[in-house]
Parts: sequence; C-alpha cells; structure tokens
Amino acid sequence: MGKNIISTSKAPGAIGPYSQAIEVGGVIYTSGQLGLDPSSGQFAEGITEQTRTALQNVKAILEEAGAGLEHVFKTTVFLKDMNDFAAMNEVYGSFFQEPYPARSAVEVARLPKDGLVEIEVIAKVKE
Repeated sequence: MGKNIISTSKAPGAIGPYSQAIEVGGVIYTSGQLGLDPSSGQFAEGITEQTRTALQNVKAILEEAGAGLEHVFKTTVFLKDMNDFAAMNEVYGSFFQEPYPARSAVEVARLPKDGLVEIEVIAKVKE
C-alpha cells in the first residue's frame, strides 16, 4: 500500500520533516494546520480568525486531494486556551454540515509558533 503525498501552495508549507497531508488506502490524513495565512506566513488575529484560517488551510489541502470538508469523518482541535472553545466552536460549526465529523478538542501547553489553535482531519477520498 503506497503513500501519496498531498501538497498545495494554498496552505502553509511544512516547517519540518513532514507532509501537509498523506493519502493511504483512500484515506487522507492532514497534518495539523495553524491559523497562518499561506501567502504572508503571518497569523490571523485572534482565535476566531485563526480558527477560520486553519480550516481554510485544511480545506485547501483536501481540495488538492480531490476531496472536501464533506468527506471529513474525524477532526482533532488543539487549543492553547480551553476558554477559547466557544469562539472556536462557532467558526468550526460554519465549516461543517450534518452529519458532523467526530471530534476531539484538547487544551495544550503550547502550539508551534505560539498559535492559538491547530486543527487536523481525517477524510475519505472523494469517490
């Protein structure tokens, strides 16, 4: 079973020895996406905009693989501060439709580049 690397300039490039996403056996696994603007490399302002930008980055990666957010069946959200959960959740809810993917959300001590949120997804390749 081969691994297919998924890469797009419409999301921030990998800043280490990893891929933006990998497809294996019809399943796409994205690396965690921060709220970084892919063109400027700068963070969006605040949790609401960082969540929006992170999800736009996820969407761009999925689109590169020929899939979309409707193909996501599992997400993991890492928050710097669980007090930001409600604001993140409001934006998150505008990106997904029922049936919603399964999700975990956890507070972490620190995120890369001191981001406020990081989101990774697992999705099925579009049939």
